[in-house]
Amino acid sequence: MDNKCSVLERVGLLPVLSAREIALEVLKAVEEEGAYANLALNNILEKNRPGKLDRAFATELAYGVLRSLNTLDWVLGQFIKQSLSSQTPAVRNILRLGVYQLMFMDRVPPSAACNEGAEMARRFGHAGAVKFVNGVLRNVSRRKDGITFPPLADDPVRHISLKYSHPVWMVERWLEEFGLEETISFTRANNVPPPNTVRVNTLRISRQELAESLREEGLTVKETAFAPEGLKIEGFFSLGSLAAFKEGLFQVQDESSMLASLALAPVPGATVLDSCGAPGGKTTHLAQLMENRGEIIAVDIHPHKLTLIKENSSRLGIAIIKDLAGDARKLPERLSNWADFVLVDAPCSGLGVLRRRPDARWRKEPGQIAELAGLQAEILDCAACCVKPGGVMVYSTCTITREENLGQVESFLSRHPDFIMDDLTLLLPRELDNDGSLERGYVQILPGWNKMDGFFIARMRKKGSH
Repeated sequence: MDNKCSVLERVGLLPVLSAREIALEVLKAVEEEGAYANLALNNILEKNRPGKLDRAFATELAYGVLRSLNTLDWVLGQFIKQSLSSQTPAVRNILRLGVYQLMFMDRVPPSAACNEGAEMARRFGHAGAVKFVNGVLRNVSRRKDGITFPPLADDPVRHISLKYSHPVWMVERWLEEFGLEETISFTRANNVPPPNTVRVNTLRISRQELAESLREEGLTVKETAFAPEGLKIEGFFSLGSLAAFKEGLFQVQDESSMLASLALAPVPGATVLDSCGAPGGKTTHLAQLMENRGEIIAVDIHPHKLTLIKENSSRLGIAIIKDLAGDARKLPERLSNWADFVLVDAPCSGLGVLRRRPDARWRKEPGQIAELAGLQAEILDCAACCVKPGGVMVYSTCTITREENLGQVESFLSRHPDFIMDDLTLLLPRELDNDGSLERGYVQILPGWNKMDGFFIARMRKKGSH
């Protein structure tokens, strides 16, 4: 059978999956194989090569269902007698796809959501699945306007968790730390697909020139508000297919992520350590700021990830980055007091970038935060030894927890009295300031603020002089 399929694939005779079927395959891969949604989607799209509209529809379906899992399952629980977990993975996800379309996609006619769900049940389900799926979806379609979430005033945690589809522990934590208004703001922002943001490779082209070039290709282009090298772009099939990407004229990177390198501000000719370098977005930005002059050592514990830095460096025309496979908690002695500038973009809980990874919110556990904070502290302690007297270290994360951010920095400073916070007001835009935090050496960008990822940046200087 496998040989027959491979032959049929080669001659193009296998039926191409519909957008809904592509989404179903992604959902099954995530649930049954533990696959990451973006990788599973890219793999299935590559095999099927749907048109632009089908590609967009499949992506919205798959990512939308994954973002909304707890809400969809809660709704379905009100319409089926047996538990959802007793259904096969195919039937379970066909139901989720149908309910997502009925509740969150106004452009899809309810009849289409129900009919296509029943048809998928015929192809992928068991005996009796067609009638079951059709009945459930039509029942939801008739009664969906009567579905009400737990009242906000009576049960804010459950209301926010179900209305905006986030784990209960996350909502509880954010309510306690940030309050009701900010928590709702975070959860809403995490359900909005992020913009496609790129960093212009100013070693080869100016922001204005690249923007004009991309507009000539038919893209919609807008400059980022805070990062001087950033552009937000729309209207392309895939970034990798753009000539400007292949020519190394830009690197994919969110605007808030660009600010970390701007906060470090390495000068041409400097020695720089990027202690957690892969996949190289910030590393190559540092090289760009250094005008491709000096030396950068990029460290990563996974050797295969260092390949990504090499590939990006080659495409962007950067020659000053050297890679080092190793544990950032145990850097070699030769790097002691070696670096003028050190970037510690630490492994973190990633709670600032949940909008980019629709399945990530369900993979997170509260216990992971304390473990990561311990890891971050060890990496910071080791990185500190690499900073020359008078040198600078920037610590950054893409999360919003105090333990991993300001609390981590305060703890580090208590262990390392030879480091002090360093003013950021001349390096980052004043509009980012939060109660004078830039002057105190740090900034916390919250999820969705100015459509950016959640991010934390702190700049510290080692006492002494070179």
